[in-house]
Amino acid sequence: MTEPGTLSHGTSGALHISVDAEKYRIEAEDARNLLFYGRVIPICEDRSRMTPGGILASETAIEGHAAVNASGKAVMLHTRVGSYIIPLVSLQRVARGEPISAPLFPLIPGVTG
Repeated sequence: MTEPGTLSHGTSGALHISVDAEKYRIEAEDARNLLFYGRVIPICEDRSRMTPGGILASETAIEGHAAVNASGKAVMLHTRVGSYIIPLVSLQRVARGEPISAPLFPLIPGVTG
């Protein structure tokens, strides 16, 4: 079973998702597209690595997606490590920076909400 996660407000309006040791990000523009237009958006993971010259290089990879569920009352987040759900109102509040974070609830396998 997947572990619970946390959604938190980040700099420049980005949203951060933390599940175990995995760290993901939703860009501010993507969050707006989800919240205002109901679009499916990418969930990205930052990957840092050392180049042969000893320089820290960062690359971004799409590792999942987020979408408003059919009822319009929750957001489902699907990542490599599992699927989660958060009430839409909680995501909106975190996106505004009202609470610093909110819990993500694991989705039961086979239940798509």
